[in-house]
Amino acid sequence: MIMKKVKEYMSAPIYVIERNEPIQRARNLMFKYGIGRLPVLDNGKLVGIVTKYDITNRFNQAAPEWRRRPIDKVPIQVVMTEKPITIFPDATMSQAAELMLENDISGLPVEREGEILGMITSRDMLRYFADQDVKATVGDLMNKNVLNVHRHHTISHVLDEMNVQGTSRALVYEDNTTLVGIITRSGLTFSEIMGPKDEMETKNIKMTRKESTAGRKQYRYVRQMPFVAEDIMTSPLITISPETKAVEAAKTLALKGIIGMPVMEKNDVVGYFSADEIIAEIGRQK
Repeated sequence: MIMKKVKEYMSAPIYVIERNEPIQRARNLMFKYGIGRLPVLDNGKLVGIVTKYDITNRFNQAAPEWRRRPIDKVPIQVVMTEKPITIFPDATMSQAAELMLENDISGLPVEREGEILGMITSRDMLRYFADQDVKATVGDLMNKNVLNVHRHHTISHVLDEMNVQGTSRALVYEDNTTLVGIITRSGLTFSEIMGPKDEMETKNIKMTRKESTAGRKQYRYVRQMPFVAEDIMTSPLITISPETKAVEAAKTLALKGIIGMPVMEKNDVVGYFSADEIIAEIGRQK
């Protein structure tokens, strides 16, 4: 693997946000420009970073008074990570991968003498890996621990399971064997359920009485129900075989603009291949 420098693959220029701007603005920037994190500034100085993860869990660590406020009123500083880890532009991609792995993050601001030059993220790692001559297959690198949820599980349940298992995606099943979709952090962040209210939005369900003797159904009431997995999942899925070369899989991920894919063998899910596994492989190279 040929070691290139961070400055050759970093994304630049980048979007930033001030610490007193609302969470809603960060969400809108991420959605509009397809990005997953934003450096947070205070009078031009880097003081934090906010990610899609922070937004989907925006009130887990927030003070009670903020939990009752809509996200267009809550400032970024409430949920941002302070004192973010940065990297120099002349560092190698392997060094960047090591930092990501050690700190369980998927992006680093690139900084030199206090000036933010760009960002190096998991998507940039995909592009870098796709340029390398690596013999490993998807099966060699894939993660065999995959979170599975039912299509009727509530989004709150799915998010809780993601947090417990430390993952950013969940495969959605119709039953124990039929895979029907996937839920990711990006999907949660950019979906309609993450509205400006203090809690996740609900959907209205029209409840009906049993058929009358005339054979007609009458609406009895409208009931508010929480969103469930099938409301937010992405479907159909893009899958990949374990025999596929990892470099080719990385090219597919980069081309499709996605971060990972279920690995299928004989109609069964045997693992998950994503930027996480690619970053780990890059970090092992010296």
